[in-house]
Amino acid sequence: MKPIDQWFDEYAESHQNPVNKLFHWICVPLITFSVLGMLWAIHPWVSMLVVGVALVFYVMLSWRIALVMLVLSLVMLLILSMMTYVFWPCLAIFVLAWVGQFIGHHIEGKKPSFFKDVQFLLIGPIWLLGFVFRRLGIDY
Repeated sequence: MKPIDQWFDEYAESHQNPVNKLFHWICVPLITFSVLGMLWAIHPWVSMLVVGVALVFYVMLSWRIALVMLVLSLVMLLILSMMTYVFWPCLAIFVLAWVGQFIGHHIEGKKPSFFKDVQFLLIGPIWLLGFVFRRLGIDY
């Protein structure tokens, strides 16, 4: 498995434009939330299972990043558990956030990384966390 810095460097290749980065800061968390929400609508255990599988991948890259993703995932699942209607709002968020992602990549002039490797769908959220960790001076 590639080390986390290699994943981040490869992901960054198609995320240089400041507008595209801004779209990612907004849209990636929304996509993560909406995917968990649509899975929650199937059954809460389905979304929890997906979080668990993602966390295994994240632990192999960085236990610190995985720990923060666990906390963020639990917050998202808590919010979902309090929502009366989940599927349709999450579907709307999902579609709009992906429109934003593709606008950002159109501005960037490069295809999204997941066209190269589907694992980049899991890298997007932690790529953002990597910025936070570096900004705070925390090793990941």
